[in-house]
Amino acid sequence: MEEPSIVSSAEPSPPPAAGATPPSPPPLPSAAGAASPAPPSPAAPAPPPTPAVPLTALLAHEELGLRRIAGPDAAGTAVHWVHTSEMSDPYPYLLGGELLLTAGVHVPDGAQAGPHLDAYVSRIVAAGGAALGFGVAPVHAAVPPALVAACDRYGLPLLEVPPRTTFSGVARAVWQLMAEARHTELRRVAQAQQGLAAAAARPDPVPALLRQLATRLGGYAALHAADGTPAQSAGTPPGEAARAALARLAGVVLHPAGPRPAPAPASGTDTVAGTHLAAYALAGPQGLALGVATRRREPGDHTVAQVAAVLLSLLTAPLQGATEAARSAALVRLLLGAAPQAVAPLLGAGPWRVVHARAQRAAPDRTAPTAASLAAALGSTLVDPGRDGDDGGSGSGSGEDGGGGESEGEGAGARDTTLLVPADREVTPQRGWTLGVSAPAGADALAAADAQAARALRRAAATRAPLVRHHGTGLAALVAAAEADAHARALLAPLGGSTPLTETLRTWLSLHGSWDRTAAALAVHRNTVRQRVARCAALLDADLDDPDVRMELWFALTRPG
Repeated sequence: MEEPSIVSSAEPSPPPAAGATPPSPPPLPSAAGAASPAPPSPAAPAPPPTPAVPLTALLAHEELGLRRIAGPDAAGTAVHWVHTSEMSDPYPYLLGGELLLTAGVHVPDGAQAGPHLDAYVSRIVAAGGAALGFGVAPVHAAVPPALVAACDRYGLPLLEVPPRTTFSGVARAVWQLMAEARHTELRRVAQAQQGLAAAAARPDPVPALLRQLATRLGGYAALHAADGTPAQSAGTPPGEAARAALARLAGVVLHPAGPRPAPAPASGTDTVAGTHLAAYALAGPQGLALGVATRRREPGDHTVAQVAAVLLSLLTAPLQGATEAARSAALVRLLLGAAPQAVAPLLGAGPWRVVHARAQRAAPDRTAPTAASLAAALGSTLVDPGRDGDDGGSGSGSGEDGGGGESEGEGAGARDTTLLVPADREVTPQRGWTLGVSAPAGADALAAADAQAARALRRAAATRAPLVRHHGTGLAALVAAAEADAHARALLAPLGGSTPLTETLRTWLSLHGSWDRTAAALAVHRNTVRQRVARCAALLDADLDDPDVRMELWFALTRPG
């Protein structure tokens, strides 16, 4: 049994592929015959945040014409990215999970080829490389037999890349397969969220939700009491040892040992006898935890289980009155996609504030905020828990020196957590979150408030502020006050702070360029107005007949102070 790991929202890492432990890698002989120092023995490389591509799917790509000629069967091998290198020692440039592509430029001739390739393959295995692709021609007419033998010896899949297939074509195929896998996973998560929300709206919501969760994850789901015993469950129970470990894990997340970094409910993961376990403490004073046991752990399982935990937190909250029950029903309908106007009678008159929240990076101790904990801290109700920003991109390194690298896109496509907060409750910055807060709005204006909160969150993310509130309306409200003031000062600086010029220009713009009305408003001659406006145009080097110029100047001249 593995030691349980306490985390909050980080996706559990998949277990390493089963197989025989390869021999320890020998030092790689250098060109001069001296041995390069052997690398330290680090822990197994952490799986990258990109969706894995089965090597079998790449081999089935007919246009590539790849062929496995050595190493174990490709069925259990997953590729996370592609890296091209002609370095004789690729170890320092690998992160783990790569399909390493080479044309064999580094392979020496003669008797040195065997020892070199043996050490070369051992270093790839030590770095966590997934497979090796060898390009036939123009350097080598065939894959060296010593390389085939070394890959068989160290258990590294070896692919023959035909001359007609470029390395960039292999990388592109991997990216396409990753995109397809990610799209499939996102669709699965979205369908699971809809199913959970529909179950939460049934007359027996808690058992229905547990059944739906167990079905979606293909395993077992249970609601654990404060002492760790399962109060309700659904699905196929795991073995006795796994059930006992899940109960202990639920107790750990409800009553963690030692000081906790934040008052947020935690989640924990463990693996017992091939069964993957996860537990999520529910928000609120009820002291319950959701436990999940599955034979397989898919990338989106954590997100699906988190949504279930949020819904269970709502459903198991202390007994509600008629008003609170109606509001919970309205929020469930919002989760199902109902328009705000349709549920306005259930929500009440309000007013409310919509809050958009985005989780920041996890702390070094791997703790991360959860949507349920944020709702509890703000005294609000979740409308949409969103999902973790775990979308990762992938890159392909290339180059003769083994350089190149990978890129990751954080939260590319992740939805923001959305909450509904009573307008009389103060929304304050929360540790681990970036918040955008709307202006107060009635239930019939939640759509506009949602847009305000989304804009405020974008501004908060851009300015690295923990919280930004929506203020005012119109285009001016879309620009931060400090930025708008700085822009106005810079734009009007050529006027030298002249009060007659700025007042004349402001009045003239407000009266739509009327010389006579501006003269009357300022109690000056119309020729004076013309001279001042012409002077402003010359100093600003601007065409005052251009409506875009007028709009920008009006924005600057109407800034307070």
